[in-house]
Amino acid sequence: MYYIGLMSGTSMDAIDAALVKFDSKANLKLYREYPIDNSLRHQVRLVNEKSDLGHIADLDHELGHLFAKAVNDLLIDAGVNSYEVSAIGSHGQTVLHKPDTTHKTSIQIADPNIICAETGITTVADFRRMDMAHGGQGAPLASAFHQYQFQQENSSIVILNIGGIANITLLSKDNSKVIGFDTGPGNGLLDDWIQKNKDEEYDKDSAWAKTGKVNNDLLEQLLDDNYFSLTAPKSTGREYFNLSWLNENLSKRNLDLAPEDIQATLLQLSVITICNAIKEVASSYSEVLLCGGGAYNPAFLEAIQDLLPNIKVATTSDYGLTPDCIEAVTFAWLAKQRIENKPANLPDVTGANKTVLLGGVYTAS
Repeated sequence: MYYIGLMSGTSMDAIDAALVKFDSKANLKLYREYPIDNSLRHQVRLVNEKSDLGHIADLDHELGHLFAKAVNDLLIDAGVNSYEVSAIGSHGQTVLHKPDTTHKTSIQIADPNIICAETGITTVADFRRMDMAHGGQGAPLASAFHQYQFQQENSSIVILNIGGIANITLLSKDNSKVIGFDTGPGNGLLDDWIQKNKDEEYDKDSAWAKTGKVNNDLLEQLLDDNYFSLTAPKSTGREYFNLSWLNENLSKRNLDLAPEDIQATLLQLSVITICNAIKEVASSYSEVLLCGGGAYNPAFLEAIQDLLPNIKVATTSDYGLTPDCIEAVTFAWLAKQRIENKPANLPDVTGANKTVLLGGVYTAS
């Protein structure tokens, strides 16, 4: 039987949909990216904790239909019937992630009731909050799948996911405890800044950033943020690292910079915070495997390799799964764990006080 994973991520450029079978490892049958309309994307990006609840409900409904359509289109593209799928794992679209407050929560929209109703397939969603209910941060959740898929007997490797936020998973060859956490910004600030200044969704191959010059005063100010010195477990999101955060830092030093210089500085911020984290906790590891959208950006690969000269930098393609499909496959695997009543969080990664089942199950009638 197949499982389907759905993920739109902090970049929200598309719905990533993966059709997977699981043996000893994940075997990808088909991966597709189904575009999200620019207007809808921008509406979701503007959602915050003060947004009108009626508007959020409308977006939840609209995304539910869009995610369901992605599943049905994926099945048509793959030539697979819905009864051949055990379950869908839908991450949904995060609109709020508050892992460090007294009232921890993480809210994703894309109504799983609609997904279940329109596909006829049992759907698992709301993966983060049970971990939070047991004291965790609800993230990163991908580390458990990384261990399942990429653990090596003869080498210690780092899985580096560069999405809107960057996160790492450390897999030691002695199979000791897994370490994983969000390092800070990945592509998110870069996407937001180019969208604001050039009305483009992302900076392809960092072409615009390359026209600018890194401003060391701004970089020093950004690197001074307390998040980067926190010890794991830790997670973050666009609720924290966003244009308001950037503007606050610009105002602290009264900086008036060319937009392309800010873009170049933001790229350097992502690279340095990623590499600093790896140097701190995985300096003796032999390889870094990139996944996520940033894995296709040569500027990221080159800059990371320059700062980690003694570690091989490659992508997950070397281990059988392309970088863009990893998160969607992760949620297919998380659905499988839930349907089989198996815990799927790693307390050492999330900070939870125990392993727990993740996700609510919406059963097709």
